Amino acid sequence: MNLHIPQLTAGPITSRRNVLKGFGGLLLATYVPMQGFAQEAGAQKPAALTPNAFVRIGRDDTVTILSKHIEFGQGPWTGLATLVAEELDADWSQIRVEHAPGDAKLYANLAMGAQLTGGSTAIANSYEQMRRTGAAARAMLVAAAADAWKVPAGEIRVSKGVISHASGKSSGFGAFAEAAARMPIPQDVKLKDPSTFTLIGTDLPKPDSFAKSHGQAQFTIDLRDPDMVVALVARPDKFGARATSFDDSAARAVKGYLRSAIVPQGVVVFAKATYPAMKARAALKIEWDESKAHALGTQAIVADYRELAKKPGKVAEARGTPLDKISAGGARVVEHEFVFPYLAHAPMETLDAVVKFDGKTAACHFGSQGPTIDQAAIATTLGIAPENVSIDVALAGGSFGRRATAGGDFAAEAAACAKAFGENVPVKLLWTREDDLRGGFYRPLYVHRMRGTVEQDGSISAWHHTIVGQSIMGGTPFEKMMVKDGIDTTSVEGASDMPYRVSDFQCDLHSPTLGVPVLWWRSVGHTHTGFAVEAFLDMLLEKAGKDPIEGRLALLDPKAREVGVLQAVAKLAQWRGRKAGDRGYGVAVHKSFDTYVAQIAEVMRGDDGAPKVTHVWCAVDCGVAVNPNIIRAQMEGGIGFGLGHALFASLDLDDSGKVVQTNFDTYRALRIGDMPKVHVVILPSGEKPTGVGEPGVPPIGPAVANAWRALTGEAVAQLPFVRGGTA
Repeated sequence: MNLHIPQLTAGPITSRRNVLKGFGGLLLATYVPMQGFAQEAGAQKPAALTPNAFVRIGRDDTVTILSKHIEFGQGPWTGLATLVAEELDADWSQIRVEHAPGDAKLYANLAMGAQLTGGSTAIANSYEQMRRTGAAARAMLVAAAADAWKVPAGEIRVSKGVISHASGKSSGFGAFAEAAARMPIPQDVKLKDPSTFTLIGTDLPKPDSFAKSHGQAQFTIDLRDPDMVVALVARPDKFGARATSFDDSAARAVKGYLRSAIVPQGVVVFAKATYPAMKARAALKIEWDESKAHALGTQAIVADYRELAKKPGKVAEARGTPLDKISAGGARVVEHEFVFPYLAHAPMETLDAVVKFDGKTAACHFGSQGPTIDQAAIATTLGIAPENVSIDVALAGGSFGRRATAGGDFAAEAAACAKAFGENVPVKLLWTREDDLRGGFYRPLYVHRMRGTVEQDGSISAWHHTIVGQSIMGGTPFEKMMVKDGIDTTSVEGASDMPYRVSDFQCDLHSPTLGVPVLWWRSVGHTHTGFAVEAFLDMLLEKAGKDPIEGRLALLDPKAREVGVLQAVAKLAQWRGRKAGDRGYGVAVHKSFDTYVAQIAEVMRGDDGAPKVTHVWCAVDCGVAVNPNIIRAQMEGGIGFGLGHALFASLDLDDSGKVVQTNFDTYRALRIGDMPKVHVVILPSGEKPTGVGEPGVPPIGPAVANAWRALTGEAVAQLPFVRGGTA
């Protein structure tokens, strides 16, 4: 493809060819296995150290890091580069970052066994791997310098990108890059003691910020090529419907329209540019077969779920005696129900991809969150081997999980469009915002039924939690690993393993099958379980006459890391209780992806009568803070994301099963005037780093709900707070 992709400040877009060809410098990486998902899936344990392609040191002293994780705003470029630069003793001004191409053999996520960004694992799975890469590169540079200067390697120092010796000799990295490349790769490198870190733990500037703030960064939507064809797909109004025929006689009158074709997803329209493709698509007349289409509306689904919630489901976790078999005696029984709507991901850059298919190979360029999955989907669609599919991973304007589906649905759609056009030219598939909201793959709708008992002495003695909602893993390639005895672990995470000590406990699950496509969404199951647990617990503590923070601390193991963040956030917010004047205060704490986050929200009643969140205090324990600024940014972003959806967002189906919302006028996002002031404290830790992309989301909703109940006495039963989302 002869695409117009200018070189960026953060580094040029990379293809596998120019990654692996000689460049007159040092090319290196290490591969360190990580216990977890890959091993559970039966993956072979890789060698301890394998030459890959993570670090390039050029003659000009630049150090280029190839990021195996996609950058769509969450900061892996900065974090991964920091890990390498720390052990390499590079100067931050030398650092450049590029996306690694699609190649699971080189760039697998060590926690998953595939090249995939998700689960807040980017830094967690790379922490040792990338540090070892930097340390090995440093050792090879030192060996090359020692050989050239005829001095012992142990006498050579490296600091801020300069190699030096007490004799007065010094050099940048570039002069020894080629010689270093010929040195044997050390099989055992010593990593720095954290007390000597100079880059890890500091607020280093993001290497992609300059290009993005100066309009130089190239996203898939920016790509241009003289031969490029734009494709838009007309999709059915109901999930599961299929196109049987179409009439494009009116579309042929649109200047720039080329032709249309039926694809599995609907009818694809090809045009010379985006606007004529949109006009032509609107002019199509399509016959749809809706015989197998989903036809239930939101109200009917919720009614069915509520009935299911009255019956125990498959038991995910149980201890003690089930509440149904306990004689209440003098205990007070508290019951509550929460309804959570379908939610779209709605990233700012909608789904888009460029695919060029020549009949034997496919060259693809897009913001792929899961290149391994997408390569397989494209290969299957085109009838070629996965190794004949190349993916140049691009910057992406957000994802929140949407750019990584278990079956690579969008990648398959892009491939189907390229195959349907069939002229060996780049085909650029675009989704509009309407396509994005009505195209499926939502956070599932859930109903939670909560029951608990509060004894006369104020203790919480029993807890029964029933969850009803679609499985996001069922029917996917991940089902075998993630669904155990009928329990999708992502449906109950954060609920079946809640940290509070309650003697009689049960969490059970119903997973009905519906025709609405569902998917993980930023923080996955924790999006609803965190809310239900923290909001219901707060109701029980209020019934018991206990302070929300002191009550939580009493139910936690004193050694639990939740204790640290609760105490820290209480200190940060100068906690004084549930209510002060016209302000209500609510707290929530939740662990997701091994990161612990506690938040306190200050809420008042807005002019429209709805909650107005004015301040949020946040404490986070994510192990070693590789880049505190990114951690703070991700907490702030997670709070804004979670708050906007809790207050306003709902993806609804009408009585026939059609999606109601079409754009941001009806699927409301958080606006700048809705964003509270956020205060973040990061707990110091010597634990290995864990993720921060998602854990800021779960606590904000229940913290606001608890503050709202403290202020008004109204317990939240259904999200969003503002029904309709158009306030």
